[in-house]
Amino acid sequence: MSVSESHRPLIGLTMYLEPAQWGAWSIPAALIPHWYLDLFERAGADLVLLAPGSRAEVVDRLDGLAIAGGADVDARLYGAEPDATADAPRESRDASELALYKRARERNIPVLGICRGLQIMAVAHGGSLHQNLPDVSDFVHRVRPGEFVDHDASFEPGSLIARTLGVTSAVVNSSHHQAVADAGDLVITGRAPDGTVEVCEDPSAPFVVGVQWHPEHPDRRVTDAPLLQAFVAASRAV
Repeated sequence: MSVSESHRPLIGLTMYLEPAQWGAWSIPAALIPHWYLDLFERAGADLVLLAPGSRAEVVDRLDGLAIAGGADVDARLYGAEPDATADAPRESRDASELALYKRARERNIPVLGICRGLQIMAVAHGGSLHQNLPDVSDFVHRVRPGEFVDHDASFEPGSLIARTLGVTSAVVNSSHHQAVADAGDLVITGRAPDGTVEVCEDPSAPFVVGVQWHPEHPDRRVTDAPLLQAFVAASRAV
């Protein structure tokens, strides 16, 4: 049966709230890179875009939740003072994504966190972040904002990520200066060569996975297709 003929699950995808310019306008806007739309369309899902400020109850209408990448998570949410290198807080986005995630867990629907999304998951589980990776590692995870760095990652044998991708190591892409320091009660199942957390999971759930890399990037479409297909399949089964 083709994707078009089968049930297409309804995935909620979180959005940015950032300054944007188009036509005569230069104002704050809720937006999402089109890469994400392509990613989930190719995987066979229908999308609902969840702007910052979305109420947690919207999750009750969804089959799955995807938390997108973006700006740094506010360090005050895990009891730390923001580092000088941190982005200005996106308070409405932080609050809504934490609430959406917690509601998704209450409903036991599949969750996929991407980059910042993984970090939101860790914070929701009582964890914390390294606010500036160059302070704790010489390994390069980002040369400059907007550019990606490829590097190895290793996965725990038997973990959901290893079973889904069919490997215990892979090349992933990075563009981040923050990362999970403490995963709370999530399980760390993937790391970069310097020990930086690349994957967290909740083995008690059918599908709750956060990855630090960017499967939405066009160069990752073949490599990460099994991850997206597994997420969509889990959402279809809800």
